[in-house]
Amino acid sequence: MTSTPDGSEEATGDQHTDVLPDDLDPRLAADDYRFPDNSRRRIPAVTAVVVGVAAVVAARAVESPLVNDGLLIGGIGVAVFGLYGVLAGTRMRLDETQALVRAQQALGFPVGHASAQQVWRGLLSRPTWRVLAYSTEEPPRRRGLVLIDAVDGRTVEHLVEDNREDGAEMWPTGEGS
Repeated sequence: MTSTPDGSEEATGDQHTDVLPDDLDPRLAADDYRFPDNSRRRIPAVTAVVVGVAAVVAARAVESPLVNDGLLIGGIGVAVFGLYGVLAGTRMRLDETQALVRAQQALGFPVGHASAQQVWRGLLSRPTWRVLAYSTEEPPRRRGLVLIDAVDGRTVEHLVEDNREDGAEMWPTGEGS
């Protein structure tokens, strides 16, 4: 092994070391990660509608022993599923950073650690940010869960409670332990 200018060691001769490819090395990532928009669901949904309609047209237009009512029923099913996808592919107007800001406003305490997760709710799978946040104290005294609608930015629900994860009830100490 020989030393490189940055202090790491590099293999010499027939020695092999594991190295991440450049596209997987997190140290080389320049941009922030941007969560994909929910409206991307419309692309395969439109394809399903087109395939479903084509199957229905083929089932009605072609006289062949290979084309029967199964193609018609399948085409209708695929078209209906595609139509659902088109309706459910709502464009998100709120990204995760904006959702974290709205969550802090709804919680009413200064937020320390927090995370946002995209979830879907309702029959039409409306995109929603689920934000879990802890207060700034160490250890955090309060925690909250907020659901923020990713389309119009309104607070759907929120819950704030004292943080009981100090471990006292989970890790008893003292007599008898």
